[in-house]
Amino acid sequence: MLIDLHAHAPHPDYYNQHPHWGPFFEQRPDGDIKLRVGHWILSLGSPERRAALQKARAEGKTLDINQYLARWADPKTRLAGMDAAGQSAQVVSVPSHCYMYWAEPEFGVPFARKVNDVLAEYCSAAPNRLMAWAHAPLNAPIEAAKEIRRACTTLGAKGLVAGGANFGGLEFDSPEMDPVWEALCDLDLPMFVHGYNQSVTWGEDANTDRYETTAIVGMNYDETKCFWNMINGGVFDRFPNLKVYITHGGGFVPYQLGRLAQTNPNLDVAHNKKPVLDYLKNFYFDVELHELPMRQAMIEIIGADRVLYGSNFGGSDAVRHDLTDGLRISDEDLQKIRWKNACELLHIDPATLVEPVKPAALAA
Repeated sequence: MLIDLHAHAPHPDYYNQHPHWGPFFEQRPDGDIKLRVGHWILSLGSPERRAALQKARAEGKTLDINQYLARWADPKTRLAGMDAAGQSAQVVSVPSHCYMYWAEPEFGVPFARKVNDVLAEYCSAAPNRLMAWAHAPLNAPIEAAKEIRRACTTLGAKGLVAGGANFGGLEFDSPEMDPVWEALCDLDLPMFVHGYNQSVTWGEDANTDRYETTAIVGMNYDETKCFWNMINGGVFDRFPNLKVYITHGGGFVPYQLGRLAQTNPNLDVAHNKKPVLDYLKNFYFDVELHELPMRQAMIEIIGADRVLYGSNFGGSDAVRHDLTDGLRISDEDLQKIRWKNACELLHIDPATLVEPVKPAALAA
């Protein structure tokens, strides 16, 4: 079995929710379809969309935006992709541009409810294979805690998806965030940390980052900042049972772990009561790295008990092959990474999971 915990699920039913923030998918003058949030326009795309755009241009047409968005609303499209990838189940989440921590809570709070309702309905088409991470307005922590409890107890969400830094001026070590940690500990469910473009200027000069550095490098920075802020801020001393899963191979954490551990005791402002490495038991990381030697090294540093499977399914840099292929580990550790750790962390009964349908071309 294989459970993918890093799988984006854009859905047209929660786009176009705000006259300024959107988020919008818009037809550009050149016929391409681009994401816009406020003034910011995402310049990342996919090879599939670029190929479709080239084909449309050759035929003197433009891409059909409604058809483009409709494919995301049909769970059968995702299930077919999961079958092709050999995945038994996914836990899906909103893309990071939908976090809306930069928007006013008057919009962000109902938007989070809308997202969670839409994803719950989407996953209901295949409840044994599709599950969701809850979205919450973390720039309004008390309301966020309420929404986490609602989404997890009423809608069946498997935990919280979050950025790594800058929640309307708050950070994960801010005392105001304690209601969020209390909710997750009460539910015994984790937080899935996926950085976002928090360093983008959301004003009229939002598109000065020519090469999406804030997405490609900034997401890993956010994720590392999450680790650093939560430990130095003493969050795990107050909430020792809190569990945090950081994607993209853990940001920069596993590769700078010794530097972080060595620096912490020299900080006059740190509040943690134990050494940095003692808090690794609160963290999980995934194998969403593009080089096999890096995946191998991360597992050796962190240990298979704290490693999960995530592929960025549907993302611009999604890894489209099995990320456990070629790993030099025991079969027991392999199964932990592929599905056992996820079942334990998210309280998934493995007896309810089903094997993916083998595509006819492969079956033949």
